Amino acid sequence: MYHYTECGLRNVWLANGYRMMKTEHGPATSIEDLEGLHRVIAERLSKHKAKLTGAEFRFLRKELSLSQSSFGKSFSLEGQTVALWEKKSRVPTWADRMVRLMYLESIAENSKVRELIDRLNDLDRQETEKQVFQETKKGWMKKAA
Repeated sequence: MYHYTECGLRNVWLANGYRMMKTEHGPATSIEDLEGLHRVIAERLSKHKAKLTGAEFRFLRKELSLSQSSFGKSFSLEGQTVALWEKKSRVPTWADRMVRLMYLESIAENSKVRELIDRLNDLDRQETEKQVFQETKKGWMKKAA
């Protein structure tokens, strides 16, 4: 069995699907279908783990190709905040749930949650414009500019 620590998790062992080799730089390990392995690990974390550790959170975030900064920015946080969660293994419940949701959505090829987060962030960045409403026969409506 091979203890696969290169993924950043301490509890992953491979029964097969890998090959040990000797190189001019020393021993090396080649893993067959690394992408498939990471997908299975991430799905397992997303669906079956009670509470994510900092390392597990980092693994899912990286599988989403998100930096600490970009994950944090999505929720009006600094990247350093995310770094602390991962380092101290104190991931807030809402962030634990959100990274799971985002990962499961990404493999389902459904981007509704990500679109919603981006839209909400865009709304936060927009300047407040004057809103004029008028009463019509159909009820109150925003007046056209």
